[in-house]
Amino acid sequence: MTRVEARTRLKEIYGHPVGRDAIDKVLLQLGRSNRWVRNPVVANLRLGTVARLARPLLGEEFAQSLVTVLADHGPDDETTPGPAPSGHAAAQPPWWRRAVFYQVYPRSFADSDGDGIGDLRGVTSRLDHLADLGVDCVWLSPIFDSPNEDMGYDVRDYRAVMAEMGTLADLDALIAGAHERGMRIILDLVVNHTSAQHPWFRAAVADPDGPYGDYYHLRPGAPGEDGSGRPPNNWASFFGGSAWRWIPQAHRWALHLFAPGQMDLNWDNPRVRAEVAEIVRWWRGRGIDGFRLDVINYISKRGGLPDGNEAIGALMGFPGIEHYFFGPRLHSYLRELRTVGFTRSPGDPAPPSTVRSRRPDGTLGDPAPPDPVGVMVGETPGVGVEMSRLLSGARRGELDLVFNFDVLDGPGKVRWDDYRYDLGYLKGFYLDYLDRVGPDDAIALFLDNHDNPRMLSKVLGARDADPVLRAALAKALATIQLMLPGTPFLFQGQEIGAVDQDFTSVADLRDVESLNRFAELCAEGASEAEALARVLPGARDHARVPMRWEPGPHTGFSTGTPWQVGREDSAGFTVAEQSTDPGSVLNFHRDLIGLRRAEPALTDGGFRALAPGSRTYFGWVRTAPGTGSDWLIEVNLTDRTIRRPRGLPRARVVLASTGTARRATMAPYECSVSRVSPER
Repeated sequence: MTRVEARTRLKEIYGHPVGRDAIDKVLLQLGRSNRWVRNPVVANLRLGTVARLARPLLGEEFAQSLVTVLADHGPDDETTPGPAPSGHAAAQPPWWRRAVFYQVYPRSFADSDGDGIGDLRGVTSRLDHLADLGVDCVWLSPIFDSPNEDMGYDVRDYRAVMAEMGTLADLDALIAGAHERGMRIILDLVVNHTSAQHPWFRAAVADPDGPYGDYYHLRPGAPGEDGSGRPPNNWASFFGGSAWRWIPQAHRWALHLFAPGQMDLNWDNPRVRAEVAEIVRWWRGRGIDGFRLDVINYISKRGGLPDGNEAIGALMGFPGIEHYFFGPRLHSYLRELRTVGFTRSPGDPAPPSTVRSRRPDGTLGDPAPPDPVGVMVGETPGVGVEMSRLLSGARRGELDLVFNFDVLDGPGKVRWDDYRYDLGYLKGFYLDYLDRVGPDDAIALFLDNHDNPRMLSKVLGARDADPVLRAALAKALATIQLMLPGTPFLFQGQEIGAVDQDFTSVADLRDVESLNRFAELCAEGASEAEALARVLPGARDHARVPMRWEPGPHTGFSTGTPWQVGREDSAGFTVAEQSTDPGSVLNFHRDLIGLRRAEPALTDGGFRALAPGSRTYFGWVRTAPGTGSDWLIEVNLTDRTIRRPRGLPRARVVLASTGTARRATMAPYECSVSRVSPER
C-alpha cells in the first residue's frame, strides 16, 4: 500500500499490518468480531463510505486519523514473513526463546532489614527458590533511585539504586548470585519519561531555552499565561486529567503521559537517544543481561503534538493516543538503541560475571561468554499482533519480545470492569496469534504482572476462595503458559496460585493510579463506596502485596510492618506449605518447567491445534520432527466436567493435575501433558 485515500477499499487497509491492528483494536473495544470487517461486502467498501457509515460511532475525523497513522509506516512495514510452517524457527535460537522469565516486584518480594520494604538483599536471599523453580532469567521491576511517585517508574538517577532497595554493591551481589545459579538478570528501564527530580529536568526548568530544555516536551503558554489556560493539546494522562503540567519556574507546559512527576522525554533529540544508549551500555558492563523497556512504544510522538481525535479518545479512554502509541519514528529509534546501546563492541571489557550454562537435566555448566546483544523486552500497550511482529521480528533488528496486552481482557472489556474472564477468549487469542506468526517471530506469554489484577481472580471471581478450584485453575493456566509456543513470563506469586486481595477501604490502596481514579470518581459525584467498587476490579495493588513465603502475620516477607498489607489468610497457598506437597501448584510449576527444559519439542517444536472451534477444550500437539517424541497438551477451560473430543492421538500421561489416567471426561480445569504414542 503506497497511499491511502477516500477511494481505498477497507480490505486494502486491513491488509496493512498497522491498519489491521488499528481496526482490530476498535472492534475489540466495541466487543465486535473481526469477521465483521472480513465480510466481502464490508471489505470492499471504500474508506470514504465506511467513514460516513461509522460517523455516529467514531466521529468525523476517525478515517483521517487512520490515514495519518498509516502514512507513518511505509512499504517496509508491509513485508513481514509469512505464517510459520510446523517445525523449528531457527537452527540456533537465541537463549531467550527457550527461557522462562520470572518478574520480581522487589518492594514486595522479600525484606532483609525489617523496614517493611522489600530490597535487593531480600531478593538475593530467595534466589534458590527461583533456581529450584527452574527460572532462566529474573526481571526486576524498578530499583533505580526514585522519589517513588509511581513506585520507581519515575527515575531520578539511572546509575544509582533507590535507598530503600540497597546499594550498587547489593545489586552487584544479586547479579553475581543469579549468574552463579544459572539465571540471567534484566532490569526495568523507564526511558519514555524521567522523574521531575531528575537532573536533566531540573536543568530544563532552570533554563528552558538551554540544551536540556529540548530533552523534554516543553511548550510556552499564551502571552501572560499563568497555567490557568488551555494546555497545548487535549492529550490525557493515563493516571487521570490532562497530560500537561504548568511549570511556573520555566513558564512552560511540560508533557507527562503518566503522573505529574513523570516527564516525557523528547526522543527526537539525538542527545536524549545517546544518553539512553550510554545508560544501557553502563549496565551491560556491570553484568546486566538486558532490559524490559517500559512503555517503549510511546517514545515517538507525532511532530507538533496535535490534538487527539475526540472519538478515538472516548473509545480508547485517552485522547491523543493515536499520535504516540506507534509513532512515526519508533522503528528507527529502536534499531538505533539496539545497535548503539545493546550490542557489544569488540573492545568492550567483559562484565564481572556471566551466567552459567544450564543443561537439559537442570545441572549447571561453566560460565557462558557475554551475550553479543542484550535482550530487549518491550512493554508495548496498545499494539496488536501485526504491530508486535513489526517490533520484534528477528530480521528487523528492533525488540526481541513484546507484551501484547489484548490477551488480558475480553472483547468490550477493560481492566477496571468487574466481569468474569472467559478462557475461551484466551484460547482464541493465542490460536489467532500463532496462526499469524512466522519463523522470525516470537511471542511473550504472560497472564499476570505488576500492573494488573490476578488472572485467577478474573476468571473465578469470589470463587477464588475455593482452594480446590483455585489450585486447579492455577495449574491449568500454568500449563497454557508454559506449554504453548513462546517465551513465558511468570510474575511472583503465580507459582503458588496468588489471587486478588479483599481490600475493603481506599486506605488499603497504595497505587497512585488507583488513588487518582478513586478521587476522580468521587469528584464526579460517586459515593466513596461506589468509587471503591469501580476501582477495586482493576487496582494494581492486588498484584503488589508482599509475597507469601510462609504462614504467619507477615507471611515471611518481613519482620516489620509491610509497606502494603495483604488481605488474605488462606491456608495452603504459601511457598513453605507447597514446597513439600507433591501435588501443589508450586511443584506443578516446577515439573512443567523441568519437562519443558528436557524436551526440545516443548520449546522448539511445531504446534498443531486440536478441536480449534471448542470453547471448553484447549488441546494441542507439540512436534519435534526426527525425535520421535511428540506431546499432547490438554486443558479443560471450564469449571465443569467436559468430554474429550473424539479422534485425539493415543498418548500416555506424563504430568497431570488429576492423576495419570486419560479418561473420556475431564474434571473442572483439569490439565495434562502426555507423550504421544508412536503409530503402529
